[in-house]
Amino acid sequence: MFIGSIDQGTTSTRFIIFDKQGNQISVGQKEHAQIYPQAGWVEHNPDEIWQNTQEVIGLALGKANLSTHDLAAIGITNQRETTVVWNKTTGIPYYNAIVWQDTRVGNMVAELEKHGGIDRFREKTGLPLATYFSGLKIKWLLENVEGLREDAEHGEAIFGNMDTFVIWHLTGGTDGGLHITDVTNASRTQLMDLKTLAWDAGILETLGIPLKMLPAIHSSSEVYGEARGVLAGVPVAGDLGDQQAALVGQTCFQAGEAKNTYGTGCFMLMNTGTKVFPSNYGLLTTVAYKFGDEPVHYALEGSVAIAGALVQWLRDNLGIIKKSSDIETLAKTVEDNGGCYVVPAFSGLYAPYWKADARGVIAGLTRFVNKGHIARAALEATAFQTLEVLEAMEKDANIEISSLRVDGGMVVNKTLMQFQADMVEVPVVCPAMIETTALGAAYAAGLAVGYWKDPDDLKQNWGVAKTWNPKMDKDKRTNLYHYWRKAVQRSFGWEE
Repeated sequence: MFIGSIDQGTTSTRFIIFDKQGNQISVGQKEHAQIYPQAGWVEHNPDEIWQNTQEVIGLALGKANLSTHDLAAIGITNQRETTVVWNKTTGIPYYNAIVWQDTRVGNMVAELEKHGGIDRFREKTGLPLATYFSGLKIKWLLENVEGLREDAEHGEAIFGNMDTFVIWHLTGGTDGGLHITDVTNASRTQLMDLKTLAWDAGILETLGIPLKMLPAIHSSSEVYGEARGVLAGVPVAGDLGDQQAALVGQTCFQAGEAKNTYGTGCFMLMNTGTKVFPSNYGLLTTVAYKFGDEPVHYALEGSVAIAGALVQWLRDNLGIIKKSSDIETLAKTVEDNGGCYVVPAFSGLYAPYWKADARGVIAGLTRFVNKGHIARAALEATAFQTLEVLEAMEKDANIEISSLRVDGGMVVNKTLMQFQADMVEVPVVCPAMIETTALGAAYAAGLAVGYWKDPDDLKQNWGVAKTWNPKMDKDKRTNLYHYWRKAVQRSFGWEE
Protein backbone atom coordinates (compact mmCIF):
# COMPACT_ATOMS: atom_id res chain seq x y z
CA MET A 1 0.00 0.00 0.00
CA PHE A 2 1.03 3.60 -0.63
CA ILE A 3 0.03 7.12 0.48
CA GLY A 4 -1.03 9.81 -1.97
CA SER A 5 -0.43 13.53 -1.54
CA ILE A 6 -2.09 16.43 -3.34
CA ASP A 7 0.27 19.42 -3.33
CA GLN A 8 -1.71 22.44 -4.54
CA GLY A 9 0.99 25.09 -4.92
CA THR A 10 1.21 28.68 -6.15
CA THR A 11 2.39 27.83 -9.66
CA SER A 12 1.33 24.19 -10.12
CA THR A 13 -0.61 21.27 -8.69
CA ARG A 14 1.02 17.89 -8.13
CA PHE A 15 -0.03 14.45 -6.99
CA ILE A 16 2.82 12.44 -5.48
CA ILE A 17 2.67 8.84 -4.32
CA PHE A 18 4.99 7.76 -1.47
CA ASP A 19 5.96 4.40 0.01
CA LYS A 20 6.51 3.54 3.68
CA GLN A 21 10.15 4.72 3.59
CA GLY A 22 9.03 8.13 2.32
CA ASN A 23 10.35 7.48 -1.19
CA GLN A 24 8.60 9.05 -4.16
CA ILE A 25 7.00 6.34 -6.32
CA SER A 26 5.28 8.53 -8.90
CA VAL A 27 4.35 12.13 -9.61
CA GLY A 28 1.94 14.01 -11.88
CA GLN A 29 2.30 17.80 -12.21
CA LYS A 30 0.55 20.60 -14.09
CA GLU A 31 1.03 24.38 -14.01
CA HIS A 32 -1.90 26.78 -13.90
CA ALA A 33 -2.20 30.34 -15.21
CA GLN A 34 -0.99 33.30 -13.15
CA ILE A 35 -3.49 36.12 -13.68
CA TYR A 36 -2.39 39.75 -13.14
CA PRO A 37 -5.43 42.01 -13.76
CA GLN A 38 -3.49 45.11 -12.63
CA ALA A 39 -0.34 46.06 -10.71
CA GLY A 40 -0.22 44.28 -7.34
CA TRP A 41 -3.18 41.99 -8.11
CA VAL A 42 -2.55 38.23 -8.43
CA GLU A 43 -5.30 35.70 -9.14
CA HIS A 44 -5.82 32.04 -10.03
CA ASN A 45 -8.79 30.35 -11.69
CA PRO A 46 -10.08 27.88 -9.04
CA ASP A 47 -11.92 25.74 -11.61
CA GLU A 48 -8.70 25.34 -13.62
CA ILE A 49 -6.93 24.23 -10.43
CA TRP A 50 -9.61 21.64 -9.62
CA GLN A 51 -9.47 20.35 -13.21
CA ASN A 52 -5.65 20.08 -12.98
CA THR A 53 -5.91 18.31 -9.61
CA GLN A 54 -8.02 15.55 -11.14
CA GLU A 55 -5.66 15.26 -14.12
CA VAL A 56 -2.46 14.96 -12.06
CA ILE A 57 -4.01 12.28 -9.84
CA GLY A 58 -4.78 10.21 -12.96
CA LEU A 59 -1.29 10.90 -14.34
CA ALA A 60 0.57 9.76 -11.21
CA LEU A 61 -1.54 6.62 -10.76
CA GLY A 62 -1.17 5.76 -14.46
CA LYS A 63 2.64 6.21 -14.47
CA ALA A 64 3.02 3.82 -11.52
CA ASN A 65 0.39 1.43 -12.85
CA LEU A 66 -1.58 1.77 -9.59
CA SER A 67 -5.27 2.09 -8.79
CA THR A 68 -7.11 3.77 -5.92
CA HIS A 69 -7.10 0.38 -4.15
CA ASP A 70 -3.33 0.74 -3.71
CA LEU A 71 -3.71 3.93 -1.63
CA ALA A 72 -4.15 3.66 2.15
CA ALA A 73 -5.08 7.37 2.40
CA ILE A 74 -4.41 10.77 0.88
CA GLY A 75 -3.25 14.04 2.39
CA ILE A 76 -3.56 17.57 1.04
CA THR A 77 -1.17 20.49 1.28
CA ASN A 78 -1.72 23.89 -0.25
CA GLN A 79 -0.53 27.40 -0.95
CA ARG A 80 -1.72 29.22 2.15
CA GLU A 81 -3.82 32.42 2.43
CA THR A 82 -5.02 32.15 -1.19
CA THR A 83 -8.72 32.89 -0.89
CA VAL A 84 -11.69 31.57 -2.83
CA VAL A 85 -15.43 31.98 -2.25
CA TRP A 86 -17.91 29.78 -4.10
CA ASN A 87 -21.60 28.88 -4.13
CA LYS A 88 -22.28 25.64 -2.29
CA THR A 89 -25.36 24.82 -4.40
CA THR A 90 -23.84 25.40 -7.84
CA GLY A 91 -20.15 24.94 -7.00
CA ILE A 92 -19.36 28.06 -9.06
CA PRO A 93 -16.76 30.49 -7.66
CA TYR A 94 -17.97 34.09 -7.32
CA TYR A 95 -14.58 35.42 -8.39
CA ASN A 96 -11.06 34.16 -9.12
CA ALA A 97 -8.99 32.97 -6.16
CA ILE A 98 -7.08 35.94 -4.70
CA VAL A 99 -3.48 34.77 -4.24
CA TRP A 100 -1.44 35.26 -1.05
CA GLN A 101 0.94 37.66 -2.88
CA ASP A 102 -1.92 39.99 -3.90
CA THR A 103 -1.76 43.51 -2.41
CA ARG A 104 -5.19 44.95 -3.33
CA VAL A 105 -6.25 45.21 0.34
CA GLY A 106 -3.45 47.68 1.13
CA ASN A 107 -5.94 50.49 1.83
CA MET A 108 -7.87 48.26 4.25
CA VAL A 109 -4.63 47.51 6.13
CA ALA A 110 -3.93 51.26 6.43
CA GLU A 111 -7.49 51.94 7.59
CA LEU A 112 -7.43 49.20 10.26
CA GLU A 113 -3.99 50.33 11.45
CA LYS A 114 -5.38 53.77 12.29
CA HIS A 115 -7.49 52.17 15.04
CA GLY A 116 -5.15 49.97 17.05
CA GLY A 117 -1.94 49.80 15.00
CA ILE A 118 -0.30 47.01 13.03
CA ASP A 119 -0.59 44.57 15.98
CA ARG A 120 -4.33 45.08 16.42
CA PHE A 121 -5.20 41.37 16.03
CA ARG A 122 -1.77 39.99 16.91
CA GLU A 123 -2.41 38.89 20.49
CA LYS A 124 -5.17 36.54 19.38
CA THR A 125 -3.94 35.49 15.93
CA GLY A 126 -0.15 35.84 16.15
CA LEU A 127 -0.24 37.91 12.95
CA PRO A 128 0.35 41.60 12.17
CA LEU A 129 -2.00 43.49 9.86
CA ALA A 130 -0.76 42.80 6.31
CA THR A 131 -2.09 42.26 2.78
CA TYR A 132 -0.91 38.64 3.11
CA PHE A 133 -3.66 36.88 5.12
CA SER A 134 -7.08 35.60 3.99
CA GLY A 135 -9.38 37.63 6.26
CA LEU A 136 -9.04 40.94 4.43
CA LYS A 137 -9.26 39.18 1.07
CA ILE A 138 -12.68 37.80 2.13
CA LYS A 139 -13.71 41.32 3.21
CA TRP A 140 -12.65 42.69 -0.19
CA LEU A 141 -14.72 40.04 -2.01
CA LEU A 142 -17.78 40.75 0.16
CA GLU A 143 -17.49 44.46 -0.62
CA ASN A 144 -16.72 44.20 -4.32
CA VAL A 145 -18.58 41.21 -5.78
CA GLU A 146 -22.22 41.92 -6.52
CA GLY A 147 -24.71 39.76 -4.60
CA LEU A 148 -22.00 38.00 -2.62
CA ARG A 149 -22.73 39.54 0.79
CA GLU A 150 -26.40 38.58 0.54
CA ASP A 151 -25.52 34.97 -0.39
CA ALA A 152 -22.95 34.85 2.43
CA GLU A 153 -25.52 36.02 5.01
CA HIS A 154 -27.86 33.23 3.83
CA GLY A 155 -25.15 30.57 4.05
CA GLU A 156 -25.03 30.04 0.27
CA ALA A 157 -21.57 31.48 -0.31
CA ILE A 158 -18.73 29.61 1.39
CA PHE A 159 -15.06 30.48 1.85
CA GLY A 160 -11.96 28.37 1.81
CA ASN A 161 -8.25 28.46 1.22
CA MET A 162 -7.24 26.02 -1.53
CA ASP A 163 -7.18 23.03 0.86
CA THR A 164 -10.86 23.60 1.69
CA PHE A 165 -11.82 24.09 -1.96
CA VAL A 166 -10.04 20.89 -3.05
CA ILE A 167 -11.39 18.77 -0.13
CA TRP A 168 -14.94 20.04 -0.79
CA HIS A 169 -14.73 18.98 -4.45
CA LEU A 170 -12.89 15.74 -3.63
CA THR A 171 -15.55 14.59 -1.13
CA GLY A 172 -18.60 15.25 -3.29
CA GLY A 173 -18.78 18.97 -4.05
CA THR A 174 -22.41 20.09 -4.45
CA ASP A 175 -23.45 16.58 -3.37
CA GLY A 176 -22.46 16.72 0.30
CA GLY A 177 -18.83 17.84 -0.05
CA LEU A 178 -17.09 18.46 3.29
CA HIS A 179 -16.56 22.15 4.11
CA ILE A 180 -13.54 21.87 6.42
CA THR A 181 -10.01 23.13 7.02
CA ASP A 182 -7.24 22.29 9.47
CA VAL A 183 -5.74 24.34 12.29
CA THR A 184 -2.63 25.33 10.27
CA ASN A 185 -4.61 26.81 7.40
CA ALA A 186 -7.13 28.40 9.77
CA SER A 187 -4.25 30.09 11.59
CA ARG A 188 -3.34 31.91 8.33
CA THR A 189 -6.70 33.61 7.88
CA GLN A 190 -6.14 36.07 10.78
CA LEU A 191 -9.60 35.01 11.95
CA MET A 192 -8.70 32.14 14.35
CA ASP A 193 -7.74 32.48 18.01
CA LEU A 194 -4.44 30.58 18.46
CA LYS A 195 -5.28 29.44 21.97
CA THR A 196 -8.88 28.28 21.50
CA LEU A 197 -8.37 27.09 17.88
CA ALA A 198 -11.79 28.59 17.06
CA TRP A 199 -12.96 31.43 14.80
CA ASP A 200 -12.90 34.69 16.75
CA ALA A 201 -16.30 36.40 16.87
CA GLY A 202 -14.81 39.83 17.63
CA ILE A 203 -12.50 39.86 14.60
CA LEU A 204 -15.28 38.52 12.33
CA GLU A 205 -17.52 41.37 13.51
CA THR A 206 -14.79 44.00 12.95
CA LEU A 207 -14.20 42.77 9.40
CA GLY A 208 -17.89 42.14 8.65
CA ILE A 209 -17.44 38.45 7.78
CA PRO A 210 -20.40 36.10 8.46
CA LEU A 211 -19.40 33.01 10.46
CA LYS A 212 -21.63 30.89 8.16
CA MET A 213 -19.07 31.30 5.35
CA LEU A 214 -16.23 29.67 7.24
CA PRO A 215 -15.24 25.98 7.22
CA ALA A 216 -15.22 23.74 10.32
CA ILE A 217 -11.73 23.59 11.89
CA HIS A 218 -10.20 20.11 12.32
CA SER A 219 -6.82 18.69 13.32
CA SER A 220 -4.14 18.20 10.63
CA SER A 221 -4.26 14.40 10.87
CA GLU A 222 -7.57 12.54 11.11
CA VAL A 223 -9.94 10.78 8.73
CA TYR A 224 -12.20 13.60 7.50
CA GLY A 225 -14.15 11.43 5.09
CA GLU A 226 -13.87 9.42 1.88
CA ALA A 227 -13.02 10.75 -1.55
CA ARG A 228 -15.45 10.38 -4.45
CA GLY A 229 -14.80 10.59 -8.19
CA VAL A 230 -11.19 10.18 -9.27
CA LEU A 231 -10.06 8.85 -5.86
CA ALA A 232 -13.32 7.10 -4.93
CA GLY A 233 -13.18 5.25 -1.61
CA VAL A 234 -9.78 6.54 -0.47
CA PRO A 235 -9.77 8.11 3.04
CA VAL A 236 -8.98 11.84 3.04
CA ALA A 237 -6.93 12.01 6.22
CA GLY A 238 -4.34 14.81 6.24
CA ASP A 239 -4.45 18.58 5.69
CA LEU A 240 -1.59 21.05 6.26
CA GLY A 241 -0.64 24.44 4.86
CA ASP A 242 2.43 24.02 2.66
CA GLN A 243 5.04 25.42 5.04
CA GLN A 244 3.75 23.48 8.03
CA ALA A 245 3.69 20.38 5.81
CA ALA A 246 7.38 20.93 5.02
CA LEU A 247 8.12 21.19 8.77
CA VAL A 248 6.41 17.80 9.26
CA GLY A 249 8.13 16.37 6.17
CA GLN A 250 11.49 17.44 7.65
CA THR A 251 10.42 15.69 10.91
CA CYS A 252 11.05 18.86 12.97
CA PHE A 253 9.03 17.55 15.92
CA GLN A 254 11.26 18.94 18.71
CA ALA A 255 11.09 22.53 19.98
CA GLY A 256 13.98 24.47 18.42
CA GLU A 257 14.13 22.45 15.18
CA ALA A 258 13.81 24.67 12.10
CA LYS A 259 13.50 24.32 8.34
CA ASN A 260 13.60 26.75 5.43
CA THR A 261 11.67 26.11 2.22
CA TYR A 262 12.86 27.79 -0.97
CA GLY A 263 9.92 28.05 -3.35
CA THR A 264 8.03 30.95 -4.93
CA GLY A 265 8.64 32.65 -1.60
CA CYS A 266 10.91 31.58 1.23
CA PHE A 267 9.53 30.31 4.51
CA MET A 268 11.40 29.46 7.66
CA LEU A 269 9.55 27.75 10.50
CA MET A 270 10.83 26.83 13.94
CA ASN A 271 8.89 24.41 16.12
CA THR A 272 8.30 26.07 19.53
CA GLY A 273 6.48 23.07 21.06
CA THR A 274 3.11 23.41 22.75
CA LYS A 275 3.81 27.00 23.77
CA VAL A 276 2.61 30.12 21.95
CA PHE A 277 5.62 32.43 21.46
CA PRO A 278 4.62 36.02 20.72
CA SER A 279 7.24 37.61 18.43
CA ASN A 280 9.05 40.83 19.27
CA TYR A 281 11.17 40.78 16.11
CA GLY A 282 8.75 40.79 13.21
CA LEU A 283 7.97 37.07 12.94
CA LEU A 284 4.59 35.35 12.84
CA THR A 285 3.30 33.05 15.56
CA THR A 286 1.44 30.25 13.86
CA VAL A 287 0.17 26.69 14.34
CA ALA A 288 2.79 24.08 13.36
CA TYR A 289 0.50 21.02 13.35
CA LYS A 290 -2.00 19.07 15.40
CA PHE A 291 -2.05 15.28 15.08
CA GLY A 292 -5.50 13.93 16.01
CA ASP A 293 -6.23 14.36 19.72
CA GLU A 294 -2.60 15.20 20.59
CA PRO A 295 -1.84 18.72 21.86
CA VAL A 296 -1.37 21.39 19.20
CA HIS A 297 2.22 22.43 18.36
CA TYR A 298 3.09 26.02 17.51
CA ALA A 299 5.83 27.60 15.42
CA LEU A 300 7.54 30.90 14.77
CA GLU A 301 7.60 31.73 11.08
CA GLY A 302 9.55 34.14 8.94
CA SER A 303 7.88 34.68 5.57
CA VAL A 304 9.76 36.09 2.60
CA ALA A 305 7.39 36.93 -0.27
CA ILE A 306 9.77 36.65 -3.21
CA ALA A 307 12.50 34.01 -3.64
CA GLY A 308 12.08 31.68 -6.64
CA ALA A 309 9.60 34.23 -8.03
CA LEU A 310 12.54 36.61 -8.56
CA VAL A 311 14.20 34.03 -10.82
CA GLN A 312 10.90 33.68 -12.73
CA TRP A 313 10.78 37.47 -13.08
CA LEU A 314 14.30 37.53 -14.59
CA ARG A 315 13.13 34.80 -16.98
CA ASP A 316 9.65 36.04 -17.93
CA ASN A 317 9.80 39.84 -17.52
CA LEU A 318 13.43 40.65 -18.36
CA GLY A 319 14.24 37.63 -20.54
CA ILE A 320 17.86 37.42 -19.34
CA ILE A 321 17.53 33.65 -18.88
CA LYS A 322 15.54 31.13 -20.93
CA LYS A 323 14.71 28.68 -18.13
CA SER A 324 14.95 28.99 -14.35
CA SER A 325 17.87 26.56 -14.06
CA ASP A 326 19.99 28.91 -16.26
CA ILE A 327 20.28 31.35 -13.34
CA GLU A 328 23.14 29.42 -11.73
CA THR A 329 25.16 29.16 -14.96
CA LEU A 330 24.76 32.91 -15.52
CA ALA A 331 25.61 33.77 -11.89
CA LYS A 332 28.81 31.70 -12.14
CA THR A 333 30.10 33.83 -15.05
CA VAL A 334 31.15 36.42 -12.42
CA GLU A 335 33.18 36.23 -9.20
CA ASP A 336 30.75 38.22 -7.04
CA ASN A 337 27.77 40.60 -7.27
CA GLY A 338 29.91 43.50 -8.55
CA GLY A 339 28.42 45.77 -5.88
CA CYS A 340 24.88 45.18 -7.14
CA TYR A 341 21.95 44.25 -4.83
CA VAL A 342 18.40 43.26 -5.79
CA VAL A 343 15.70 43.77 -3.15
CA PRO A 344 12.60 41.95 -4.48
CA ALA A 345 9.92 43.87 -2.58
CA PHE A 346 7.42 43.31 -5.42
CA SER A 347 4.49 43.04 -3.01
CA GLY A 348 6.01 44.90 -0.07
CA LEU A 349 8.38 43.34 2.43
CA TYR A 350 7.28 40.55 4.76
CA ALA A 351 9.35 39.35 7.75
CA PRO A 352 10.97 40.90 9.64
CA TYR A 353 9.97 44.36 8.28
CA TRP A 354 6.25 44.10 7.36
CA LYS A 355 6.33 47.14 5.10
CA ALA A 356 3.46 47.07 2.63
CA ASP A 357 4.71 50.33 1.07
CA ALA A 358 8.13 48.91 0.04
CA ARG A 359 8.77 48.13 -3.64
CA GLY A 360 11.58 46.35 -5.46
CA VAL A 361 14.91 48.08 -6.10
CA ILE A 362 18.18 47.26 -7.82
CA ALA A 363 20.89 49.22 -6.00
CA GLY A 364 24.61 49.79 -6.51
CA LEU A 365 24.50 49.88 -10.31
CA THR A 366 27.66 51.00 -12.17
CA ARG A 367 28.83 50.62 -15.78
CA PHE A 368 30.75 47.54 -14.59
CA VAL A 369 27.60 45.59 -13.66
CA ASN A 370 26.36 43.06 -16.23
CA LYS A 371 23.59 40.47 -16.34
CA GLY A 372 25.82 37.93 -14.56
CA HIS A 373 26.08 40.27 -11.57
CA ILE A 374 22.30 40.79 -11.58
CA ALA A 375 21.75 37.01 -11.68
CA ARG A 376 24.13 36.53 -8.75
CA ALA A 377 22.51 39.40 -6.81
CA ALA A 378 19.09 37.81 -7.38
CA LEU A 379 20.27 34.52 -5.85
CA GLU A 380 21.99 36.33 -2.98
CA ALA A 381 18.75 38.21 -2.20
CA THR A 382 17.15 34.92 -1.13
CA ALA A 383 20.08 34.11 1.19
CA PHE A 384 20.16 37.61 2.71
CA GLN A 385 16.41 37.56 3.39
CA THR A 386 16.77 34.14 5.02
CA LEU A 387 19.58 35.45 7.24
CA GLU A 388 17.42 38.36 8.44
CA VAL A 389 14.63 35.93 9.35
CA LEU A 390 17.02 33.54 11.11
CA GLU A 391 18.47 36.35 13.24
CA ALA A 392 14.97 37.42 14.28
CA MET A 393 14.05 33.83 15.12
CA GLU A 394 17.08 33.29 17.32
CA LYS A 395 16.31 36.50 19.25
CA ASP A 396 12.61 35.64 19.66
CA ALA A 397 13.03 32.04 20.80
CA ASN A 398 16.33 32.66 22.56
CA ILE A 399 17.68 29.55 20.82
CA GLU A 400 20.79 29.39 18.65
CA ILE A 401 20.23 27.23 15.60
CA SER A 402 23.05 24.71 15.07
CA SER A 403 22.12 23.82 11.48
CA LEU A 404 19.48 24.79 8.93
CA ARG A 405 17.37 22.10 7.23
CA VAL A 406 16.46 23.19 3.70
CA ASP A 407 14.04 22.01 1.03
CA GLY A 408 12.09 23.25 -1.98
CA GLY A 409 12.88 23.78 -5.64
CA MET A 410 15.84 26.15 -5.21
CA VAL A 411 17.99 23.75 -3.15
CA VAL A 412 19.29 22.21 -6.40
CA ASN A 413 21.18 25.50 -6.85
CA LYS A 414 24.57 24.74 -5.28
CA THR A 415 25.82 28.33 -5.63
CA LEU A 416 22.85 29.60 -3.62
CA MET A 417 23.18 26.90 -0.95
CA GLN A 418 26.89 27.59 -0.43
CA PHE A 419 26.23 31.33 -0.18
CA GLN A 420 23.41 30.57 2.27
CA ALA A 421 25.78 28.60 4.52
CA ASP A 422 28.31 31.46 4.32
CA MET A 423 25.65 33.96 5.39
CA VAL A 424 24.01 32.02 8.24
CA GLU A 425 27.38 30.66 9.46
CA VAL A 426 25.98 27.21 10.28
CA PRO A 427 25.81 24.04 8.13
CA VAL A 428 22.96 23.98 5.59
CA VAL A 429 21.54 20.45 5.42
CA CYS A 430 19.50 19.09 2.52
CA PRO A 431 17.53 15.86 3.08
CA ALA A 432 17.55 12.94 0.65
CA MET A 433 13.85 13.59 -0.10
CA ILE A 434 13.47 17.28 -1.02
CA GLU A 435 9.72 17.01 -1.73
CA THR A 436 9.10 17.60 1.97
CA THR A 437 5.87 19.59 1.50
CA ALA A 438 4.03 16.74 -0.23
CA LEU A 439 5.73 14.26 2.11
CA GLY A 440 4.48 16.12 5.21
CA ALA A 441 0.87 15.89 3.99
CA ALA A 442 1.41 12.18 3.27
CA TYR A 443 2.82 11.71 6.79
CA ALA A 444 -0.24 13.40 8.36
CA ALA A 445 -2.60 11.17 6.37
CA GLY A 446 -0.57 8.02 7.04
CA LEU A 447 -0.50 8.65 10.80
CA ALA A 448 -4.29 9.03 10.82
CA VAL A 449 -4.87 5.59 9.29
CA GLY A 450 -2.04 3.75 11.09
CA TYR A 451 0.14 3.42 7.97
CA TRP A 452 2.89 4.91 10.16
CA LYS A 453 2.76 4.24 13.89
CA ASP A 454 3.95 7.54 15.36
CA PRO A 455 6.26 10.52 14.66
CA ASP A 456 9.31 8.43 15.71
CA ASP A 457 8.45 6.06 12.87
CA LEU A 458 8.73 9.02 10.45
CA LYS A 459 12.13 10.11 11.78
CA GLN A 460 13.59 6.79 10.57
CA ASN A 461 12.89 7.99 7.01
CA TRP A 462 14.89 11.21 7.27
CA GLY A 463 18.32 11.05 5.62
CA VAL A 464 20.89 13.66 4.57
CA ALA A 465 21.71 14.10 0.88
CA LYS A 466 24.15 17.01 1.14
CA THR A 467 25.60 19.46 3.68
CA TRP A 468 27.11 22.85 2.83
CA ASN A 469 29.52 24.28 5.42
CA PRO A 470 30.30 27.98 5.78
CA LYS A 471 33.69 28.99 4.34
CA MET A 472 33.56 32.73 3.65
CA ASP A 473 35.94 35.19 5.30
CA LYS A 474 34.16 37.02 8.15
CA ASP A 475 35.04 40.55 6.96
CA LYS A 476 33.71 39.81 3.49
CA ARG A 477 30.45 38.46 4.93
CA THR A 478 30.03 41.51 7.19
CA ASN A 479 30.61 43.86 4.25
CA LEU A 480 28.12 42.10 1.97
CA TYR A 481 25.45 42.07 4.67
CA HIS A 482 26.05 45.77 5.46
CA TYR A 483 25.34 46.76 1.84
CA TRP A 484 22.34 44.44 1.63
CA ARG A 485 20.73 46.20 4.61
CA LYS A 486 21.53 49.55 3.02
CA ALA A 487 19.77 48.43 -0.18
CA VAL A 488 16.73 47.24 1.82
CA GLN A 489 16.38 50.71 3.36
CA ARG A 490 16.15 52.14 -0.17
CA SER A 491 13.02 50.08 -0.87
CA PHE A 492 10.99 51.51 2.05
CA GLY A 493 8.11 53.93 1.57
CA TRP A 494 8.06 53.83 -2.24
CA GLU A 495 4.30 53.35 -2.56
CA GLU A 496 2.39 56.44 -1.38
